[in-house]
Amino acid sequence: MSEETVTGILPPIRHWPAVDLTGTDFDPVLADLMREGPVTRVQLANGEGWAWLVTRYDDVRMVANDPRFGREAVMGRQVTRLAPHYVPDRGAVGFLDPPDHTRLRRSVAAAFTAKGVERIRERARDMLDELVDELLQDGPPADLTATVLSPFPIAVICELMGVPAGDRHDMHTWTQLILSSAHGKEASEKAKREMSAYFSDLIGLREGSTAEDVTSLLGAAVCRGEVTLEEAVGLAGLLQIGGEAVTNNSGQLFYLLLTRPDLVERLRSDPGIRPKAIDELLRYIPHRNAVGLSRIALEDVEIRGVRIRAGDAVYVSYLAANRDPDVFTDPETIDFSRSPNPHVAFGFGPHYCPGGMLARLEAELLVDALLDRLPGLRLAVPPGQVAFRKGALIRGPEALPVTW
Repeated sequence: MSEETVTGILPPIRHWPAVDLTGTDFDPVLADLMREGPVTRVQLANGEGWAWLVTRYDDVRMVANDPRFGREAVMGRQVTRLAPHYVPDRGAVGFLDPPDHTRLRRSVAAAFTAKGVERIRERARDMLDELVDELLQDGPPADLTATVLSPFPIAVICELMGVPAGDRHDMHTWTQLILSSAHGKEASEKAKREMSAYFSDLIGLREGSTAEDVTSLLGAAVCRGEVTLEEAVGLAGLLQIGGEAVTNNSGQLFYLLLTRPDLVERLRSDPGIRPKAIDELLRYIPHRNAVGLSRIALEDVEIRGVRIRAGDAVYVSYLAANRDPDVFTDPETIDFSRSPNPHVAFGFGPHYCPGGMLARLEAELLVDALLDRLPGLRLAVPPGQVAFRKGALIRGPEALPVTW
């Protein structure tokens, strides 16, 4: 990598260990990096070398949407990264650039539009009501993660994907093994192979289908020759795994609400503010540890007086962008009346999370069901005793003990 900036002075390389954080604490290293400047240099726990980190809102959106920064060029490079043994599959949608990326995303776009997501609203509400019925029947105390926040997103994403209810457990097991570093590389790779084989069979069975679920859309796209089976399988796996991120996000959301009774009271007394409130909570919650996938500069680019050379690795932090005081007044405050609220919790540009609308729908249904049906809902242990996931890429509570 080149070591030259427009000013001739390079920022120091900051080691970013991404320690396990609890609750909704903002990463202190990221906070320091944001104070140090709009473009800094970091070294994460795995991979090699260093990478640029961009933290200001406008710059984050620019990099995420600018074709001069590509994902495909990451392939075959040991870029410094958080994930210990993440080996991207060639052709995986997260590592494609347009036009291939656009072609692949288009094949499933219908399932993730407002209309596509609305299609499963009633079914999702019914599945959630069943889970809350069981919760009430069994009585307090309970682990909200195990009883509702984990099974609900699994059921919803399986419904959207077209995965039969009987296969949900396998999907969940594979996802946990793929996402966690605790079980080692072998277990993770084996789970990835098994999930891929499953989707290969399912998509193959649905070639020529006219149904609206994701595997049917992919089967039809394969049949028309728009995507290859391998591409379809890779995309299905990514969407399935992404669907379970809602468990962690909603776990943080409810941990936050249950440690802030003033916020819960507002949501109960004024249900009309809930959609805006959920948007504000999505902005505020630190969804992940450190940063996600890097990009590579395909040519020299200048950002805020720093020259990023062709070949340099670049990360954007959506968490940092969501706390940019130039865009969000008093960003450390949770303000349910914040308007406008152009947060980037679901990313930006071509790699914007396709499940954003689905995640919002699930959050709205969860807030409605749990606040309205369990009026006395509260933590069953002191906040400091809630255990959060260790060694995880996506942050969230291991368990959320509640009573009512």
